[in-house]
Amino acid sequence: MHVEEAKRLIRETFQDSFDESRFRLFAKNLFHDLDESKAFSYQGQYIPDAYREHIRQYKRLGKYTDPDGVDLDVLIVTLKKETALDRARTRQRNFIAWYLKNRGEKDASVVAFHTDGLEDWRFSFVRMDYRTEQDETGKVRVKTDLTPARRFSFLVGRDENSHTAQTRFQAFLEDDRRKPTLAQLEEAFSIEKVTKEFFEKYRSLFNDLRDALDDIVANDAVVGKDFADKGVDTVNFAKKTLGQIVFLYFLQKKGWFGVARDKAWGTGPKNFLRQLFEERKYVNFFNDILEPLFYEALAGKRDQNYYRRFDCKIPFLNGGLFDPINEYDWIHSDILLPDALFSNHHQTKEGDT
Repeated sequence: MHVEEAKRLIRETFQDSFDESRFRLFAKNLFHDLDESKAFSYQGQYIPDAYREHIRQYKRLGKYTDPDGVDLDVLIVTLKKETALDRARTRQRNFIAWYLKNRGEKDASVVAFHTDGLEDWRFSFVRMDYRTEQDETGKVRVKTDLTPARRFSFLVGRDENSHTAQTRFQAFLEDDRRKPTLAQLEEAFSIEKVTKEFFEKYRSLFNDLRDALDDIVANDAVVGKDFADKGVDTVNFAKKTLGQIVFLYFLQKKGWFGVARDKAWGTGPKNFLRQLFEERKYVNFFNDILEPLFYEALAGKRDQNYYRRFDCKIPFLNGGLFDPINEYDWIHSDILLPDALFSNHHQTKEGDT
């Protein structure tokens, strides 16, 4: 598959709500020679009692045999509850373990977990490792080990940043002659590599933020004096700012930002911060948007939590994270950090933005 075709297929698959036909096309290009001759679909009484409350239906799209002769099934699992997607990963993994043991003893499965009506879905890899061990009586028993639910799964969809998932599988699609092994698939899904990449980028962003603060302190007399008087250093300021932003993303995922005045918590857009950035209703994003959000909206109590500046509800959080560091004068000090620091709209070495 051509590079641009591969990028488009992955982007359309992972950056939108779940679509079975699109996922099927992705699977057929990821797993060349996918055997679809014994596809099936089960629901109702054919789902074990232990999982029936949570799983509406499961489908087998096909079987793939890797170059080492190891079998893998490609599955679609439809969940019943909205909360099940993110909160019950272990249960979902255990259901696949049951499937692998009882439906032909496959070694692994690649699964799309989704809930009808939701824009996000989960793309997971579950592998069974079989080993023998001797018990106290001397009997040899076969034990099974499963890949951890948290470490081999990507949350994708319209509300998710699926950049990592996209880059992991692009190479497989680009090479029509390449048949991935289970070991290569496990590496693609491994969160350990994702975590390393995240911290490398986090460190780079911290350095850029600190350097920008150093320039401002050195060249803006008002900011420089305020930081000196309050004992604010740029290292701790940068650390706290990044910590605040990370926590904002946590709250955003819960739908706690941008909630309409008469709506319930949890109904806000999952890309609230991106919306604020893209609307461009500011001269400087940090000075005009983030500081008021940190130190006014989140740090102060208001009637019904309504915040007029953003025309929505913002939760009041009391705990120190959204207090100005050393009580610096955020109102009268214009800390004009480059807007580019708060957007990922720049070209990376992977060729993505």
